[in-house]
Parts: sequence; structure tokens; C-alpha cells
Amino acid sequence: MSEIILMSDARVAAVPVEECGEPLVDVSGSLLVDDRKQKDSHGAQVHLRQGVLDRLLEAQALLPEGLRLLFVEGYRPPSLQRLYFERYADELRAEHPERTAGQLRTAASRYVSPPEIAPHSAGAAVDLTLVDADGRELDLGTPMNASPEQSAGACYTGADNITDEARANREVLGKALSAAGLVNYPTEWWHWSYGDRYWALATGAPAALYGPRELDEF
Repeated sequence: MSEIILMSDARVAAVPVEECGEPLVDVSGSLLVDDRKQKDSHGAQVHLRQGVLDRLLEAQALLPEGLRLLFVEGYRPPSLQRLYFERYADELRAEHPERTAGQLRTAASRYVSPPEIAPHSAGAAVDLTLVDADGRELDLGTPMNASPEQSAGACYTGADNITDEARANREVLGKALSAAGLVNYPTEWWHWSYGDRYWALATGAPAALYGPRELDEF
């Protein structure tokens, strides 16, 4: 996709889901896990579909020596996704009361996926970054989860208002993850997915492999 297609785009929602039933697995024994999301989702966030984890391990093996992936968040329960989306939409509504409901939904989807199609709620998406051999996070231009408003758009993967070092680090991360079959959501440099609707649209797959589900359905 040469254009930036947002999660709210009708083309994403139109992608069919052929749920493969693959289980969620705990990634904490396989990847370096950060605990900044622990308070939000009570341990659910360290889970991903098995196929996504397999590809992350493949990507990690492709990184330059001395670098590792730092996993921050994977699965997100639909109720929590809905809370995040509605909270951000409310912030935007307060700042831009003139916007219609559709405009607010589109603007909110730059940063938080609409709950009904959210890759995180399918166990298909991961928020991650890079660390060095000592566990220090590399400079990727913005803090993870910086909104477009907070970062003046620097959270966009292809942003030009970041340093050369940050751009180079994003390229290293993107090269490894893309080679392993994951796709990036271009408004968030840290968000990558496999098997969800957005991935299917980006790659031309006929259907998504994973759809949003409650944790107790796995």
C-alpha cells in the first residue's frame, strides 16, 4: 500500500476473517518483555497467536548482532480496546467539537484501532521496540505510544521530523520484521501485525487468519 490506509477505512472492515483457531501463547519465555503495560491488562498483554510469535523470533534472528526486540504489548481484550478507543475519541472531541462522528472515528483510528477490527484483540498485533545488548532502548524518534498530537506526527513510521539515528533504527526494525512477514501500521512505528485484516489488505491475502476474540474463547 503506497497510501496510508487507516484502520477505520471500509476496505479494512471488508476483509473477511477465516478464523484458524490458532491458540494464544505466552511470549515471556521467548522474548524480552517490558512490563509497562502490566497494570492495564493483567497479564493478557504478554500473549500472541503462535504464528505471530514464530515470526517475531524469526525477525529477532535477522537483527544485527547485539540488538534484540523488546516486546511491550500483544493481545488486548476487546473491552480494553474499546476503552482506549473511546477515551482517545473523547479527547479529540473536546479539542475539535466541530468534527462529525465520522471524522472523529477516522482521526481516532490513526492511534487506536476501532474495537471491532482491532489487530491487538485478535492476538495478531504487537507493540515493540529495539534494545541493545545491555537492555537499553534505542532511539526510534518518539516514546512508544506517543500520539500524533503529542509527537507532531513523528510517531508516523515515515516521519521526516526525526533524527538520522532514529530513522536508521526504524529501518533496522522494519527490515527484520518485514522480512519475517509482518506489516506495519504506518501511523505507529512500533505497531506490527500478522494474520489480521490490516495484514491481509496490505499483503493481498484473501482473508484474515485471526479475528478479535475474548481471552476465554481461546
